[in-house]
Amino acid sequence: MTSSLYDLSVSSVISCYQTLKKINDLAMLPNNILFDIYYMLYSKEKLCELGIEFSDLNTFTRMLKVTNKRIQLLRSFQAVIDHGKHVHKTLTMNYLLRRTFETQNKISFINLGIRLGGFLSEAGWFAESERVLSECLNVCLELPPSVEAWRYTLQCCHKLLYAQAIFSMVQKSQMTQKLAEELVEKLKAQGQTINLASLYTLFSFSAYCMSNYDESYRWSVEAIKQLDAGVSARITIDTMCQASRACVLKREFTKAGILVRQAVSLARDTFGKEHLRFADTLHDYGFYLMNSDSIKDSVRVYETALNLKKAVFGPNNLHVAIAQEDMAYALYVHEYSSGHFAIARDQAEKAISTMTALLPPDHLMLAAAQRVKALILEEIALDSEPGTDYPEAGLLNEAESLHKNALKLSISVYGEYNVQTAKHYGNLGRLYQSMKKFEEAEMMHLKAIAIKEKLLGMEDYEVGLSVGHLASLYNYHMKQFRKAEQLYFRSISINIKLFSETYSGLEYDYRGLIHVYEKMGETEKQADYTLILSAWKDLREHLKEAQPLVIAELQPLEEIKKIFA
Repeated sequence: MTSSLYDLSVSSVISCYQTLKKINDLAMLPNNILFDIYYMLYSKEKLCELGIEFSDLNTFTRMLKVTNKRIQLLRSFQAVIDHGKHVHKTLTMNYLLRRTFETQNKISFINLGIRLGGFLSEAGWFAESERVLSECLNVCLELPPSVEAWRYTLQCCHKLLYAQAIFSMVQKSQMTQKLAEELVEKLKAQGQTINLASLYTLFSFSAYCMSNYDESYRWSVEAIKQLDAGVSARITIDTMCQASRACVLKREFTKAGILVRQAVSLARDTFGKEHLRFADTLHDYGFYLMNSDSIKDSVRVYETALNLKKAVFGPNNLHVAIAQEDMAYALYVHEYSSGHFAIARDQAEKAISTMTALLPPDHLMLAAAQRVKALILEEIALDSEPGTDYPEAGLLNEAESLHKNALKLSISVYGEYNVQTAKHYGNLGRLYQSMKKFEEAEMMHLKAIAIKEKLLGMEDYEVGLSVGHLASLYNYHMKQFRKAEQLYFRSISINIKLFSETYSGLEYDYRGLIHVYEKMGETEKQADYTLILSAWKDLREHLKEAQPLVIAELQPLEEIKKIFA
């Protein structure tokens, strides 16, 4: 393939790069041309030179202004870090140091902080993003009260809240959101227009990160109402994706499916199939499929999203680690009946390895990945034969340690009455059942049920899940068959109401009841549920195995908004 004259010119600059650098000729080039020179340094693996350039805050500020090549910047930025040059930390430190001598031009300092902090979040360096944006916010709060000052402060809060929420900084994120809400009221009082769709979407995301399902749903509904033709495609996609997640949490799967499919189609048409924005929407689509009982499809979609992210960030990035964790969990559920957990375990361990290298040892994000590994280890232990390479007791003890650590961290961050805490209690309950610690298992399951009922109501999916696990304990291990029977009935009722009579999880309830009635000598009921199980299998056979990744034509925005009317 013949190179263009422009490419040849850039290559020529690279060949005499050091000479041009010494006489400072490069600094006089326009931003977009300088960007291409730096990207060619990356392409030719001259990462030491590129690291020096990117460590200079003034130079990197110029690169942030080249907004139409953000993917290339993210890719080259991560490559420099992987090469051993910690430019994310250097840029953060240089920004904080700049505060000491740039006291006059506060607006310039704020603009740079918003731009740099936003990029660091995009790049997966949330701790550095939070430090930059927190300092930026401090300067915003020093401005004399005015509409302009409030707008700058709100813009900073927007970027900061995302970094704090995704990085599990619960108290800080609550304070930032409170400030943002106060600023919105001040601006409204002055008759100012505000991008409320984006802001309310972020409020929903923050509540989602704290497992506050009702609050997340409420803010997403408000965000959807703010969408119109004047809102950018990017914000519309983000709003639909977050609203879909909130609907999944509330088990409103029809709404969730409409929203996420529209978002995937819009992202594909707007950004293309190789873009990170498309990868993010696929990740949300995988979440919807996973929770709506399309497990095989969710694995396929998660894998596509993961590969797209790895193509930009490589393996040593939190965005990739999060995607690997979700992929591991989807594979764990998908292979639950087969017992083939090798790939799921590999994905979980890769996620943990990356998070261990990039996060504090007590970070909640790491605990979540450890929880997934613990679930996988438990199943491997139960499926292993004596004398194999997977000694059962060792795997179960490792799983217990991981689950206990996750529970401890969840309580320290969220408190006792939180859905995540309840999930950890439930996980320990299942593990203790496997370890034959039946009284401890019962106590953990009862705790999980009590918390979930209080937070989610009596008929939520999470409640049904814990009820089914307790039924299994009573049935197969504690011989409390009447208790098990009633719990199975309750689990079946919840599952059919939320999903349908084809829901995959019903198999365990039906098999459980067959076992209950066999042990109690109630042969007629045993026969009845044997027939019900057979009919369920016939229904499952007729289900479509796989769906295309994108199965929705774009609808008018007003039609989408009607689903919340």
